[in-house]
Amino acid sequence: MNFEKLLPVETDKSLLDLAFRKARERGRMKNLTGNWLQIIRQKEALKLDIVKDTIVPRLQKTLSDFPDTKVLPPFYLRLMELTVDYQEFKKSLGALNWAVKRIQKLHREYVSKIYKTKEKEMIKDLSKQCYGRISSTLKQINPNLIHLEQCRKTMRTYPDIKEMFTVCLYGFPNVGKTTLLNKLTQTRAKTAEYAFTTKSINAGYFTVDSVIIQVLDVPGTLARTGKMNPIELQADLVMKELADVIIYVFDLSEYCGYSVKKQEQLLQNLGQKKTVLIYLSKTDTPEGKPGDDFEHEYYTLDEIKQKLVIIAKASTPEREQ
Repeated sequence: MNFEKLLPVETDKSLLDLAFRKARERGRMKNLTGNWLQIIRQKEALKLDIVKDTIVPRLQKTLSDFPDTKVLPPFYLRLMELTVDYQEFKKSLGALNWAVKRIQKLHREYVSKIYKTKEKEMIKDLSKQCYGRISSTLKQINPNLIHLEQCRKTMRTYPDIKEMFTVCLYGFPNVGKTTLLNKLTQTRAKTAEYAFTTKSINAGYFTVDSVIIQVLDVPGTLARTGKMNPIELQADLVMKELADVIIYVFDLSEYCGYSVKKQEQLLQNLGQKKTVLIYLSKTDTPEGKPGDDFEHEYYTLDEIKQKLVIIAKASTPEREQ
């Protein structure tokens, strides 16, 4: 599912400025026919039409842009709960839906009154009343518009997860997971020399022997069961719900800032429920090379690829059933 196409959410001010500007332009038109009363009625009603037809479709577009949570895959629902205020998100969508219905109702009500009124000043006063109530409606939901824009910015970072064989790159912050993703999939995800560089989930793909493998680079996590922050919980979510295989990235050099002992502890926390392959990063330094006391089996980049293809081919019949 691709969240990058979510368009920016407009504020109350931008919506009102656009709507009223269009209404003023329409009000300058001189091709209306009839007596003075008919012309003033037509002009004010048309201006209200413009305001409604500018604001309502934009609010409806925002509502339709965001995914329907009723049909959203469970993984994305859980990801939303971890990364945005989900209840406020739902409340904000409800507020926009309310505003759409209210503006449509105000438009119908005031256009009807305008065509029933015979006094020029009263007609203009009714228009002002309608503008004021529409403005008040949008100002009332502006906190919701702001919240939805914040949600949009977060949701645009969500990966486009495919239903396919999936590998999770797992380990402490700054051990080299994103670098490994780039090597495996030829992507260009950003890396930096500080902890929690990856704050969302990066996705990449590679193909070997006609087998396509999805690789998810998750935020770094710490060995603290039950005390994970929202960033770490994203990693835990991918590992538990999506990963067929976990590649545990080990930094023996400890340049990442975490001791080998700590990294051993996190590895042990993974348990035996899924296949775990160990990859050693930063082996281009003397400190990163394994010594005789390193008791775990580990794989090179090429060996990782070959191993994943074998596992993926073996798991294909199970997935098709």
